[in-house]
Amino acid sequence: MRTATEVVPPTDIIVLGRIGAACGLLGEVRVYPYADDPRGWSRLSHWWIGREGDAPDRWQQTKLIRCRLRNESLIAQLACAVDRNAAEAMCGALVGAPRAALPETDADEYYWADLVGLDVINTHEQALGRVLGLLETPANAVLRVGDGERAERLLPFVAAVVLDVDLPGRVVRVEWEADW
Repeated sequence: MRTATEVVPPTDIIVLGRIGAACGLLGEVRVYPYADDPRGWSRLSHWWIGREGDAPDRWQQTKLIRCRLRNESLIAQLACAVDRNAAEAMCGALVGAPRAALPETDADEYYWADLVGLDVINTHEQALGRVLGLLETPANAVLRVGDGERAERLLPFVAAVVLDVDLPGRVVRVEWEADW
């Protein structure tokens, strides 16, 4: 088990959400979650902050002072944001935590980081590409699927489309035609 002060390899960090904006004058930030249980984040003693595309050593650990749920987002006060100016500078940053600090997922639950890079194959055994990322929409999450040659496909991450996720096999099986 790791201690809170131990440096965690960034490959072990699961991205949980994105900082949207400063909130109030005391350095609080609004965080848009990428997970179904953002309330559980308040039990973490530390969060890691980084930017998309940052080198692994750029992620910084910071103490979580407090966190509360407001509508569809979280309002968090972090030790690294002592005032509104510091909070504003964090806009667009990613929030993460080491995998060891997060609860195990239930059956048919996945951390987004576990899905990125999986091959996507339809029911006709046609390769559609790899999962490049996910988007959160008001209705459901959406898989960004691509192969570098064709335009990206956006597939709703819903049971009618995503039939099976095989993490050990690194495959997502979908009900989606190759020409859609």
